[in-house]
This record gives sequence, structure tokens and C-alpha cells, in this order.
Amino acid sequence: MVLAPILWTLYIGLTDERASRRDTSLVGLDNYTYLLQNEGFRHSLWNTVVITVIVVALTNVLGLGIALMLRKRGWLYSLLRGLYFTPVILSAVVVSVIGRSILADKGLLNSTLVSLGVQNPPGWLTDPSYAIYSVAGIMVWQMLGFAVVVYLAGISGIPVELEEAASLDGAGPWQQFRAITWPMVAPALTINTVMLMISSFKVYDQIAVLTNGGPGTDGTATVAFDVVRTAFLEQRPGVASAMAGIMLLVVAAASVTTLKLLQRREVNL
Repeated sequence: MVLAPILWTLYIGLTDERASRRDTSLVGLDNYTYLLQNEGFRHSLWNTVVITVIVVALTNVLGLGIALMLRKRGWLYSLLRGLYFTPVILSAVVVSVIGRSILADKGLLNSTLVSLGVQNPPGWLTDPSYAIYSVAGIMVWQMLGFAVVVYLAGISGIPVELEEAASLDGAGPWQQFRAITWPMVAPALTINTVMLMISSFKVYDQIAVLTNGGPGTDGTATVAFDVVRTAFLEQRPGVASAMAGIMLLVVAAASVTTLKLLQRREVNL
């Protein structure tokens, strides 16, 4: 059930299949060569990498920080944990619609800035200088709750005796974090990094709802967005399958490399 669609997609990527004609022939690696030489596809690949780096870095940093603040027990902390997790259970489309209402040119954020005296607030989704970072910000907002829960699980597994012994030895909060907390949450860091990287690299829904690939032609277009556009709008499933093949190879290589490096770190710690 997993291998058959992957192998079929890779095969279609080696053909010149088009929806407008019946005859199909093998073209080898021509589609891959075309894509690697295509500036639009390289730009989409770069956009995907930028979004992935931002989401993985920010979500991990904020997730660990919030988890440390919410590690205490009590109804207030339980309520806050639930609030942080709420965007995770919502669909990407719903979260994107909420984000668009906030970041639109006349949305909540710009209206607030105008009321504070800002004459020309930024076009968060229409200005090429901000759009891709706005999309990444919405993704961080949605995935933050997942990272917080994973880090909370890792923190809850730290033996209390270690922290008590460190306090008795005169270790401050930063020393305890560096010597105890950070090494002990290494497995949580591995899980979050790999999951966030895979989710970010195949982002489509947020792009379609927030910017539809703009501003301009390919301002925030990602590889997954290009796959859908090429396959269904341009009706070139052969080229789209080659895009999917490249995305599969990049994600697989990045995931395996990251997993090995972080697991090696766990062993060393």
C-alpha cells in the first residue's frame, strides 16, 4: 500500500504523460533535467527550504521554552497547555483562514497598527519581503502545540532527584538546564525536528489559502504547491510526478541524515 503508489509515481515521472493526449512514452530523466534547469522550480525548492528551516528552528525553540514554563501542575497550567494545543487539532485550512483574517492588508493586525499611528503597515501576505515569513509564522503557530506536548513529555521523564541534587550543589537555573534538562530532552528534540521537517517540506494547504503561491507568480510557491498546480492545472502529470520524486528524495535524505545525527547526539549525551 505504501510502495506501489511511490513506484508508480516514480515511473510516471520518467514519461511524457499529459492529460491532453493518450499516447505516452518513456523519456528517461528528461523531466528531472528540465526541472533542475527550471528557475521556477528551483525558486519553489528554495521557498520550501526557507519555510522548513524557519518552522523547525522557531517551533523547537519556542516549544521548549513554553514547555519549561508549563511544566508545573495546576488548573491554570493545564488550561494553558490545552490552549497551546488547540491549533494542532484544527485543519490547516481553518488555521490558514484565521491567519489570513489577521494578516490581510486590512486585517486585524494592520488595523491595530493603524490605530497605533502606523501610516503604512506592511503587506504581510502581498509584499514579497514578508509573505514567505508570514506563511512560516502561521505554520509555527499551528505546530507549536505539538512541540510543546512532546517536550513536556520529555521533561516529565526527568528524575526529580537529579534536579534536587543539582540545587543542593548550588547549580542555578541555567546550569540545571544545560547539564540536566537539555541532555534529557534529546529524544524529544529528535522527534520534533524530524516531524516538523517532514510536515514543513510538504506544505500545500497554507500556501493555497494564504497566498495561492503569490505575491507574483511564484512568490511563496513550494514544491508541493507546484506539484498540484502542474498536475491538475497545467495537466502535466509526468512533470508533476518528477517533482514529487525529487521532493521524496530530498525529504528522505534530509530525514535520515537528521535522524542519525540527532540519535548519535542522544547516545553521546
